[in-house]
Amino acid sequence: MLSLDDPRLLEKYDRSGMLATIDSFPRQCLEAKNIGLAFNLPDHYKTPYRNIVCTGLGGSAIGSDVLRSYLWHEAKVPLFVNRNYLLPGFVDERTLVIVSSYSGDTEETISAYRDASKKRAKLIVVTSNGVLRKLADKDNVPVVSIPKGLPPRCAIGYMFFPALILLSKINIVKCDLRAVDETIKLLDDIRRNRAGFRVGEKKNIAKLTAISIYDKYPVIYASQDYMDCVVTRWRGQLAENAKTLSSGNLFPEMNHNEITGWNNPKKILKGFIAVILKDALDHPRISRRMDITKKMINKEGHRVIEISALGRTRLARIFSLLYIGDFVSVYLAILNRTDPTPVERITYLKNALKER
Repeated sequence: MLSLDDPRLLEKYDRSGMLATIDSFPRQCLEAKNIGLAFNLPDHYKTPYRNIVCTGLGGSAIGSDVLRSYLWHEAKVPLFVNRNYLLPGFVDERTLVIVSSYSGDTEETISAYRDASKKRAKLIVVTSNGVLRKLADKDNVPVVSIPKGLPPRCAIGYMFFPALILLSKINIVKCDLRAVDETIKLLDDIRRNRAGFRVGEKKNIAKLTAISIYDKYPVIYASQDYMDCVVTRWRGQLAENAKTLSSGNLFPEMNHNEITGWNNPKKILKGFIAVILKDALDHPRISRRMDITKKMINKEGHRVIEISALGRTRLARIFSLLYIGDFVSVYLAILNRTDPTPVERITYLKNALKER
């Protein structure tokens, strides 16, 4: 197996600089916080809403997933994440729709924007450019303008922090800026001391995890509360960066069905490995379920990796697992001898859809 401490591997396989982009993520989060604070929300948006819908796809939607998970027990109104051409039937003039497309050219998101306009919802756009920016400018819709030039999946900070601060400005939630600052500080510590490339294999949680799941099919588990978005992120990053299939499920639901599936098909399951993402504030019964589940999977002859969230605040702990997973995906890409940045099949699909 390749040594993940060998800098020559970056030159050979990470030709587009994905690791450098991930390395700069703490700075992105700081910039995203400042964008959110500087955003001038029109006064007529500071009104009661019946519900909030965040609409987007892929890397542009994962920030909304984190927002929903983080605010699950705090938001004063329901918050939904939509990944489709049309919006749910309940959307109306008392709905706030946050439309997120990093490029501004995502066809499903443009369609959802138009659907929201027809339903007379209040609209706010988060984008760097594109058709969506032009539509918003024409319709006099507020735009949270974010820097361009990144693969959309690398812009999660820009998609999350301005939206969180925006919701605090309309009194949906209280944004604890101390938690935001702790999160950014922790991410920098993870980069420097726990998961960055300069941290050797023996002490690097991300490198060790990548080595463990190399040439296997990872099944990622976490608690429903707060950490469901992390499972989604890990799966997306493993797919796009490492070009690796994985699956995931959540506690306690997986204990009511999926746990019985770790028996067959036996030949295929030999290549499976479970990854349990844990948080110190998981419900005590969830923690107990995780321990019992680990023993059952081990008993079937399969390895289980446990990775614990870091940080004091809930926001920091969520982002700690997100960030570790991002590093894992790049290291696994190197082990797979592939450049993590290009997503040729997605590009092919988008081009094919343009042919009518």
